[in-house]
Amino acid sequence: MTIDLTAQDKTTLRTAAFGAVTLLAYAASPASAHKVSTDGTLSFAAATGAVGHALASKKRDFKLDVKSSAALADQVLPALAHSVRLLGAHDPKEAANFQAAITTAVAAADRAHKGEPSPGMTAMAEKIAQALQA
Repeated sequence: MTIDLTAQDKTTLRTAAFGAVTLLAYAASPASAHKVSTDGTLSFAAATGAVGHALASKKRDFKLDVKSSAALADQVLPALAHSVRLLGAHDPKEAANFQAAITTAVAAADRAHKGEPSPGMTAMAEKIAQALQA
């Protein structure tokens, strides 16, 4: 089933997805923040369906509030929850697809550095997972 997403819907998905990766980069150690961001973002290439098309767009039609991780979280965590609800209203499979894309990005970001994820990254990953279930 193909779903029609408005331009605003696609912007919300991109804000949520790329914002989640940015939150993880904020929580990473300074030495690995760039690698976390790169690996997390590149994982979106595995996304398919309407979600994959929205994330593959080169449009930069969203602005992340990067003043602080708290400000960014205030923007991104609700956008994650809204994206799941939005997609679920169209097609529950697309909502699950979005959740899988974000979970894959979190896993890619976690593997982007040597050793165990930092406590900050672990905490942020948990907040992202909670937002996906809200």
